Amino acid sequence: MVLAMCSSFYDGSGIEKDLDKDERMKFKQIIQGMAASSLRTHAVLLRSAVQACQDAGVNIKMTTGDNMFTAKAIATECGILRPGDNAFNGAIVEGVEFHSYTPEERLRRVEKIWVMTRSSPFDKLLMVQCLKQKGHVVAVTGDGTNDAPALKEAHIGLSMGIQGTEVAKESSDIVVLDDNFASMVMVLRWGRCVYINIQNFIQFQLTVNATTLVINFVAAVSSGDVLLTAVQLLWVNLIMDTLGTLALATERPASELMEKPPVGRTEPLITNIMWRNVVAQATYQMAILVTLQFKGESIFGADEAVKRTLIFNVFVLCQVFNEFNARKLEKKVFKGIHKNKLCSGSSS
Repeated sequence: MVLAMCSSFYDGSGIEKDLDKDERMKFKQIIQGMAASSLRTHAVLLRSAVQACQDAGVNIKMTTGDNMFTAKAIATECGILRPGDNAFNGAIVEGVEFHSYTPEERLRRVEKIWVMTRSSPFDKLLMVQCLKQKGHVVAVTGDGTNDAPALKEAHIGLSMGIQGTEVAKESSDIVVLDDNFASMVMVLRWGRCVYINIQNFIQFQLTVNATTLVINFVAAVSSGDVLLTAVQLLWVNLIMDTLGTLALATERPASELMEKPPVGRTEPLITNIMWRNVVAQATYQMAILVTLQFKGESIFGADEAVKRTLIFNVFVLCQVFNEFNARKLEKKVFKGIHKNKLCSGSSS
């Protein structure tokens, strides 16, 4: 039962690895072997949503109406407070004290505060406003009516669907149906996945369009005739757009997504890495197609009609390779491809 709930495991060296089908079968065989020897198998299941957010570069702050001792105990157990964090180093503060700071002092200290106790609705709202002034993207979770001002002020308000009041739900942007903080980790993971998939598809389309534009322009200037006809370009657009979307837009969230820092609000959608990939891939394709255009007849001993057919087929095959290349922006373009059947089918 514990094994069925796991998605990764720690090996003998303490390194976390994905629990794929083969590894899961190995563990099942170990359990069955122990059971056959009258041994009881013990397993430890670890799940920490707060740690997952922190690994993803998301800072978790806790605002509560409880006293300092209760709040500190809960925050320490959840991993929000680290060893040594206390009121003396500014990690814990009461709402009245936070409210008494000058605006400049409040902005200077707000990033170092992890827990705010005895906080009023206005104190929570003030913290959200300070974090926004510092340039942070702020998400607030809450379930009570007193959380409504902070939920509405935040960039993203998340209310609880079971315990949350109607006022909190109406003030929020997203309602968490199961009242589980782990669901927010899932939202974060899928949000990043959709963003990466959009970037992958943009890179794929930019490469196709840049290659088509340049080779047709070169052919038109040099010989007065286009390299790819209108019918061929229409076919490429219909097929590549449909299959490319299925292949690149259906990638599921990878584990490494939660190990990267968040993307800033002012960061460009098309990154330098994407431009590098587009230029490299388009240059590679153009070099092959231009060589076939001017040297294809002598290299293969073919006539003009066969050469045009060869160029078109090579162009299509280049886009199939480009589809695999666009799956990952940086490296390991074939990693996890067997898990995406739509991508494998579209490429085929």
